[in-house]
Amino acid sequence: MSDFILPVGPQPIRPEAPRIAGAGETPAKSFKDLLTESIDKVNALQKEADSAQAALAAGKTDNVAEVFTAVRKAELAFEALMQIRNKLVDAYEEIQRMRI
Repeated sequence: MSDFILPVGPQPIRPEAPRIAGAGETPAKSFKDLLTESIDKVNALQKEADSAQAALAAGKTDNVAEVFTAVRKAELAFEALMQIRNKLVDAYEEIQRMRI
């Protein structure tokens, strides 16, 4: 007989070690890069909505639904970005209140 004993009960979960990007992997983006990319996307959506509104006002398009959709997408993206900003400010203020 073998002396191998199976563990009984729940085992601790061990997080994986962070992976180093190899030749075939893309490097992980920093938080700053992700935030900058998100701001750029929101800006692009707002520019798209502005141009759609200008086209509707100039009579270049009569598709009101498309213009409304572009404006609403820009509004939602901006609101989400503002919520992220608010959470970051709250976290920063909480860190400032911590006693060392």
